[in-house]
Amino acid sequence: MTRGLSATRYTPGQYAAALHVSPIGPAPAPPPVLVTIRLQKLLAAAGLGSRRQAEQWIAAGRVTVAGRVAKLGDRAAAGDEVCLDGRRLDLGSPRAAAHQVLLYHKPTGEVTTRRDPQGRPTVFEHLPPPDGGRWIVVGRLDVNTAGLLLFTTDGDLAHRLMHPSSCIEREYLVRVRGRPGGDTIRALLRGVPLEDGPAACDRIVEEPSPPGEAARNASYRLVLHEGRNREVRRMWEAVGYEVSRLLRIRYGPIELPRDLRPGEWRRLDDGLTARLVAVAAAAKAAAPAFRPA
Repeated sequence: MTRGLSATRYTPGQYAAALHVSPIGPAPAPPPVLVTIRLQKLLAAAGLGSRRQAEQWIAAGRVTVAGRVAKLGDRAAAGDEVCLDGRRLDLGSPRAAAHQVLLYHKPTGEVTTRRDPQGRPTVFEHLPPPDGGRWIVVGRLDVNTAGLLLFTTDGDLAHRLMHPSSCIEREYLVRVRGRPGGDTIRALLRGVPLEDGPAACDRIVEEPSPPGEAARNASYRLVLHEGRNREVRRMWEAVGYEVSRLLRIRYGPIELPRDLRPGEWRRLDDGLTARLVAVAAAAKAAAPAFRPA
């Protein structure tokens, strides 16, 4: 050691100066890690639409990232310049706002699209504006079917609740013309062939018919774990019966409130929202990871 240094107490900087070298100092902070996710998931998480809608936008060439037309499988971060039809999207919406959930009692005669070329009323015309993002419908109902519709601003939640791999129950109150026998009910429970594949009910329970209708109609509570287009009506048609009234009364753990009249909406409270999110998370854990075609 250089003479004289051992007799004096030095700070690290003074010691280095005495030896005519620069102190090392603290290590520089590492550059921030840019977290990227699949583009359709990023758009859904920001409440801009469901994953399926986002995939359709990407496939149609409507989405760009940093000026380049995106394709399915591309990844991006929330801070990237992502545009839809030339308009930059706000991808920094808070996650708390993305968990908004709304109940709506759909009446017959309304369609579940945002716009209808035939000019029919749509369910979106009656909803309040969300705190952030936009409302995404969870599972559609045809124009002649009434009952429970869920809306959320969380595209990932909507995707999990609707995806066939989630197997989330939907319960309906159905009235059919005529009096089906036991063989018909057993056929629906076993499964009937449809043009898009076989379909079966999980449970069917007969309900008392109103006075004067018992001889002409029959009513049932019916549970499915999927939601194909007009599936309930087509299943009954496959066994020779026509559905005269169809009402969805439950989606997963959420029931249609008895005091919610047709055309009215209600925000889901925190407790039921947490239950719905938990059901979607459990379905996500049990199902294989989703991969777009």
